[in-house]
Amino acid sequence: FAVTGFVLALVPLFFFGRSFLPSFNEGSFTVMVSTAPGTSLERSAEIGTLAERILLKHPNVVKTSRKTGRGELDEHGKPANASEIEARLAMKGRSLQDILRELRVEMAVLPGTIVTFGQPISHRIDHMLSGTTANIAVKVFGPELFRLRAIAEDVKAEMSGLPGIADLSVEQQAEISQLRIIPRRSSISRYGLSVTQVAEAAEVAMSGLVVSRSLEGDRGFDLLVRFDDSAKRDMASLGSVLIDTPSGVKVPLSALADIVSAKGPNSISRENVQRRIVVQANVAGRDLRSVYEDVRERIGKNLKLPPGYYIEYGGQFQSEAEAARMIGILSLLSVLAIFLLLYSEFRSFRTAGLVMVNLPLALIGGIIVIALTDRVISIASIVGFITLFGIATRNGILLVSHYRHLIREEAMELRAAVLQGSMERLRPVIMTALAAGLALVPFAVAADKPGNEILAPLAVVILGGLLSSTALNMIVIPALYIAFEKEEEK
Repeated sequence: FAVTGFVLALVPLFFFGRSFLPSFNEGSFTVMVSTAPGTSLERSAEIGTLAERILLKHPNVVKTSRKTGRGELDEHGKPANASEIEARLAMKGRSLQDILRELRVEMAVLPGTIVTFGQPISHRIDHMLSGTTANIAVKVFGPELFRLRAIAEDVKAEMSGLPGIADLSVEQQAEISQLRIIPRRSSISRYGLSVTQVAEAAEVAMSGLVVSRSLEGDRGFDLLVRFDDSAKRDMASLGSVLIDTPSGVKVPLSALADIVSAKGPNSISRENVQRRIVVQANVAGRDLRSVYEDVRERIGKNLKLPPGYYIEYGGQFQSEAEAARMIGILSLLSVLAIFLLLYSEFRSFRTAGLVMVNLPLALIGGIIVIALTDRVISIASIVGFITLFGIATRNGILLVSHYRHLIREEAMELRAAVLQGSMERLRPVIMTALAAGLALVPFAVAADKPGNEILAPLAVVILGGLLSSTALNMIVIPALYIAFEKEEEK
């Protein structure tokens, strides 16, 4: 019966989803709202305000705060067309996924915007792992910007029909209006200037130059020198900006450079010296690993990339695969170490193997519990199995060591020693399981509460495994011990 139960428990294991971390419930959302590249700060702020009003109309959103744009020298610099909104939630007994589904529908009315939902911590984890703010990042690399954009749109089209894909978007890269100052070297040399001097003068006029710092109490302020805004109101105003020459003559910028209106890319992203554009998406309603595999299979089958272009995938699934591989190797080494320690204690490979029977018995309950809950295996679940193996092995040691004591020290007959030893060790085995299990019940019961996301999968695995291993331990181990010891006596 135990062997059959173990084999049957392994069947759903192959159909479980895979994820690096469990889905978080942080009690708030991070909403990224991006308008068309080149949108002014004022217009972007208006759209951000409209997005906040839509969010606040939802009964579960209690407060919002917004940042529009972010300085170019910031580690996470953002253009003026991007807004980041933090929305605090009051769950009111509702699930996070239901609230998120409703907000996605309501925010879809924003014209000409790309809206991406995340959470403060998971949002930053995604950014650290893949350089984007979404769960899955498909990075297209190649030399030509126009070809990159076309390939990215093809990738987006392939991903758009897949179940589980949400907040699908392509990195905003478009041709925007630019004002270019093209120096005329002959004119510059005629006035005894260099291209660098003209460029620096134009930069000071347009962007300003920090020349000193003012201290007021414990606060410091940079002193910035720049031209009045009227100097850069239009091309004519910019061309009339005066540049100092070594001779003391002031020359207008138009006499030294051509000022033209043109179009150019709003940004060029690079990774490992290669130009790249990103197609990103979140995952909703499915596990991350299965969605990633579907995305990779469809893109690999339907898209033929031209020479010099290639695709890389980024996201939490990479960390999940690496962590699962490492934990798997360490788990095998740990099981081997446990077996060797048991042999050094009992001086019998047969007895050590008997104690290790508790490991598959514990797996039965752990797998069944995952099948009854979210059907997703994360790193937290794997750690739960490893912890469970230690507790289950300890219960086996309690029984086997007492059997050996009764047989060798008190000279009892085998069957009588097993029966008496099992009854005498019933309470310690149950108390060992309860001591570990009762402490984890609050995490398992409140799995949907903020802060319990990591411990809940670990707790349910240990609880389920303790139920199966403790129950079967008191039946299977005594029967096997009688059979094994008889063989050893013969």
